[in-house]
Amino acid sequence: MTTFSQGKYALAISDRSGMAFPYNEMVREWNGALVHISEYEPKQPQLEPKPTSADPQALQRARTARTEFPTEDFLPNNPFVTASNTTLKINFPNGDLQINDFVRFRNVKLPVGGVAISTLQMSTTLNGAITDTATTIDLTDGSEFPTSGFIVIEKILTSNDTSDPLLVGQYRNEVIEYTGRSTNQLTGCTRGTSASYRGVTPVSTIAGSHSNLAKVFGCYKVQSLNETSVPSTGQPSTTTQFDGINVTLTNSASTTETGGGFQCTIGPVNDRA
Repeated sequence: MTTFSQGKYALAISDRSGMAFPYNEMVREWNGALVHISEYEPKQPQLEPKPTSADPQALQRARTARTEFPTEDFLPNNPFVTASNTTLKINFPNGDLQINDFVRFRNVKLPVGGVAISTLQMSTTLNGAITDTATTIDLTDGSEFPTSGFIVIEKILTSNDTSDPLLVGQYRNEVIEYTGRSTNQLTGCTRGTSASYRGVTPVSTIAGSHSNLAKVFGCYKVQSLNETSVPSTGQPSTTTQFDGINVTLTNSASTTETGGGFQCTIGPVNDRA
């Protein structure tokens, strides 16, 4: 049978350019055209698009959205300002708090204007154990607490509180609203509630029993905001800058002073679910 020549010296005419090229350097394109290897073009993928289905819309393991529990923020150095009256000014730039929010101070390092650290942090203990339905609560020292507001009782679960070993050691703090105070006794208590912070009220806590000398923390209600109008390059010509808040002390400060120390914090009444 006759065989074909190897074409070592032959030339071929390209179907694309019409030029002559060495026969052995020619290739066949997807459309049947014989072209030189330097002219070869692959088939455009868009000529044969792959079939696609509609984009999926539903998630297999969907979870509902939730609002994260608010947490503490650092205050600037020496954030507290007293003025020999019951008004306590707190410098908190860009704090975004609102009137009628309830705030709690922690990690205060120094007294200010005769106001003790325990007063700024509003901390005390329970004077006697309480049940989960008690509406009257006795404090070891409630003299600096407002006549109405919120408290949080710190509680860490033990094996006596739960049969689930995975829950032992977790915080189960309870926020309680009260409507009256007589010296060291809080009255009109609503159990298992929550206090507003940045205009949002977190999920209510769970009412529970608390042992004698459990830690109790009060809070301050935001009475007014400290704001400053600053020039703006656009319109409007000025913008409002949030500088801080004002709260009311139960007893007047003795002097005008700025202080509190470094890395004091501000946050909601309760920052643990």
